[in-house]
Amino acid sequence: MTAWEAVIGIETHVELSTKSKMFCGCPADIPDEPNTACCPVCLALPGSLPVPNVKAIEGIVTIGTALGCTINESSLFYRKNYFYPDLPKNYQISQYTFPVCEFGSLIVEVQGEPTVVGITRVHMEEDTGRSTHVGEGGGRIQDAEHTLLDFNRAGVPLVEVVTEPDIRSAEQARAYGAELQRIVLALGVSDAKLEAGSMRFDANVSVRHVGTEELGTRTETKNVNSLRSLQRAIEFEIDRQIAVLEDGGSITQETRHWNEDKGVTLSMRSKEESEDYRYFQDPDLLPLEVSDEWQSLVRESLPELPAAKRARFRAAGVEAETAELLADNLELASLFEAAVSGDTNGKLIGNWLTGEVVAHARRENMLVSDSALTGSHLSDLAEMVEEGKLSSSAAKEVLNAAMDGDGSPRDVADARDLLQMSDAGEIEAAVDTVLAENPDAVAKIAQGDSKPIAFLMGQVMRHTGGKADPSIVQRVLKDKTAGDA
Repeated sequence: MTAWEAVIGIETHVELSTKSKMFCGCPADIPDEPNTACCPVCLALPGSLPVPNVKAIEGIVTIGTALGCTINESSLFYRKNYFYPDLPKNYQISQYTFPVCEFGSLIVEVQGEPTVVGITRVHMEEDTGRSTHVGEGGGRIQDAEHTLLDFNRAGVPLVEVVTEPDIRSAEQARAYGAELQRIVLALGVSDAKLEAGSMRFDANVSVRHVGTEELGTRTETKNVNSLRSLQRAIEFEIDRQIAVLEDGGSITQETRHWNEDKGVTLSMRSKEESEDYRYFQDPDLLPLEVSDEWQSLVRESLPELPAAKRARFRAAGVEAETAELLADNLELASLFEAAVSGDTNGKLIGNWLTGEVVAHARRENMLVSDSALTGSHLSDLAEMVEEGKLSSSAAKEVLNAAMDGDGSPRDVADARDLLQMSDAGEIEAAVDTVLAENPDAVAKIAQGDSKPIAFLMGQVMRHTGGKADPSIVQRVLKDKTAGDA
């Protein structure tokens, strides 16, 4: 039987962190009390007129620029017509054939293999209200006894990022979602909280036989709100579609819902096409103009993006996984950048930051930034280890003490008598003493038995109070006993 492959496209909705809504002055920071952040504009009452939020437009241009999109100098707002209880206007102001941003890309990496995911468009729209379905049906409208509507979220600026069908696995889809979230957070245009719904995914999935170009019938799984769920929902949908087709059935183009508890996608409704929404240009909104000057200002203000930061960290000697952990954590990244310069051991410092520093902060129930640790502390500590002045266990003790505010690494090491003996002459004298005190061990080595070397190592460390650099001790011992062997 010919193998199957998945064809996946992702639509990501990102709520922008503006003070007011997209087309009115109501607060976008949604209050807890339902239906208290509403006005005639966001409820589309007769005679009300929408006015675009300039900060929201700046936000979408920022996202599009970061994704390498073409920023169109002129774009249009349309009315997307459909009925749903949480849509107070019975239409959504969105974009259609002329979006703000088009034709970008995002590179994602899975197990060292990069994949270029094309970005079809990044367009501006407004969010809907919230429906709470009350009953025994687990929050599904089909089984609800009644539904509560809260329009506080209606009209909040929403950016939709739409990919080409370039993704071929659930793992790639998760990697794409994670990288897009990192970019949005780095840009500072949204808190991108998946669990709060300010960033959420719709997964379009179809399958086809490997080697064929024709696309299969797709389904869309709506409003997935975690990276883990995104991967699980796509994996389930791929397996479900393959099973249906291999059993002689056909796939229905439809919108589906991900049930987290059961780990399955469930049918919601038949999938609409663009003509079902009866798009037409919003008569209350003029074409949106984004000048070259405005685009240049946005481009110049872009921060360093996550991929560039990871590449810079890797160039400093950090392994790929550690570089990702550092780049994803502003506190750790700042400490790393403050510590690493010139010939400083970036790999060692990166491992400390993502390992012992995080672990100690958790043990003490504090933020890393709340500790007394500085970049110069890490740099000095790495230098002491490289010079053989501190063992790995002593370095860990010094690091924890520095985080607790006990002083600089050098002060802590001196106060606790943790500095290693690294002077070759002193160590050689200690080795000579131990060899003289243990002639039987020396004799066994001369007979070809290498086991006493470990014993002699222990004796030298004991003789020096554990302060001798083990690597130097081992080298001197081997040199001194080589002739005997």
